[in-house]
Amino acid sequence: MDAVSAAKSRIDKALALLERKVLDLKARPASAPPIADDDLFAPRASNVADVARIEALEAAGRDAADALSRAAEAVREVMAANDAVEGDAPAQEETR
Repeated sequence: MDAVSAAKSRIDKALALLERKVLDLKARPASAPPIADDDLFAPRASNVADVARIEALEAAGRDAADALSRAAEAVREVMAANDAVEGDAPAQEETR
């Protein structure tokens, strides 16, 4: 497996996991007990330092998500270009 395929596989797995978690959260009733790794509905901190830290972490999370989105798009472009080159190769050989 080349690096592009490995990266695509990791991205696909991460997206599938994220989608599954979102669907699980949407399916839960509001009265259900909290999930251990679910910080989406965690109570907000009252401490000013904690609030600032949470805001910084949320901003970092958004930046990371944006970077991941750009990386995924770059991988898709490389894969599409690779597919186009591979698709053109037999046609070039046939014209010789």
